[in-house]
Amino acid sequence: MQQQQQHTARRSTSSARRFLRRNVGIALAVTATAAVLVSAPSASAWTGGSYGGSVVTDVRTAATFDFAAGEIPENITANPDGSVTLSMLGSCAVCERTHGPELMRISPSGERSVLVTGQVGEAISGNARGGDGTVFYALWAPGNAARNGVYRLLGDGTPQRVAALPADSGPNGLAVDPATGTLYIADSLKGIVWSVPVSGGSATSWLTDAALAPVPTEALPIGANGLRFHNGALWISNFNKGTLLRVPITPAGAPGPIRQVAGGLPNIDDLSFLTPFSDVVFAAQNGSSSNNGPDRVVVIYPNGTYKPVLTSADGLASPSATAVRGDRLYITDGGVPEPHDPKLQTARINFPALLAGAAH
Repeated sequence: MQQQQQHTARRSTSSARRFLRRNVGIALAVTATAAVLVSAPSASAWTGGSYGGSVVTDVRTAATFDFAAGEIPENITANPDGSVTLSMLGSCAVCERTHGPELMRISPSGERSVLVTGQVGEAISGNARGGDGTVFYALWAPGNAARNGVYRLLGDGTPQRVAALPADSGPNGLAVDPATGTLYIADSLKGIVWSVPVSGGSATSWLTDAALAPVPTEALPIGANGLRFHNGALWISNFNKGTLLRVPITPAGAPGPIRQVAGGLPNIDDLSFLTPFSDVVFAAQNGSSSNNGPDRVVVIYPNGTYKPVLTSADGLASPSATAVRGDRLYITDGGVPEPHDPKLQTARINFPALLAGAAH
């Protein structure tokens, strides 16, 4: 029996390799993906060649929050130790603006620690993890040039501003290139991606383009939103225009030509990748934040095709960001529509079903 199981496992892995070679556009490293498939709990669904079933399963609520107290999840980083770092927006229109934003860590056991608290009227939007584990976060302080910008946490937990931004800018998504020590910042109001050394300094307008700009006539004019550094490029979502963009970084550190990976995704918010080797994206569509489209999480394949894998029927309520660790998908829900249900959701990725979708 043991020999038969080993033979079946080898045959399944071999099938995975053949499938991935036929679908090179998925851009996965074969050996790394095979290891993920074998080690991930969802691999138990693998039956030697069956690629059926839902792409995302076992959806559950991992943590709930108090909307009236400004605990409105906006962004998430999944950390190597099993913890997550969450950005909380703070005061909102129905909160009477009495609560400042927070940067929160939730341990694998569920213990919560507030790392930073902002001032009333500010928002903590994006957060990111540097190659050495440094935590960065964007503080959106409208009209306040003395505080608007991006901060990092020092070893003792003290926040230090590493990039000052103009008072009329809207710092949102963050991305770190650990090889060059560069921090990138999506400006949702100006349609700019700023860059600054992770050690701090003057922010430089790295890329300005109409593709990053908001649509002024929208109820919530937000342009460049989600931001990820991945395989030598920046991936950027434009909230108003419903696009996912890829911008290669040249050897000199300059932006290459912008390519639209996918479109037709109104209110696309933040995103994450299946693995460091894969261009398969999980993106949140935060439709209920401005009543402009559905609340969904979609999987976007490298050829630009996409399909929803979670909807409001799964409990989504203003989903704003995703993160992936192993076979686990994390989703932050802001809970903007009544009855206001802000939460952190988790789900399991069914790799065989996900890869089968790449063939269509």
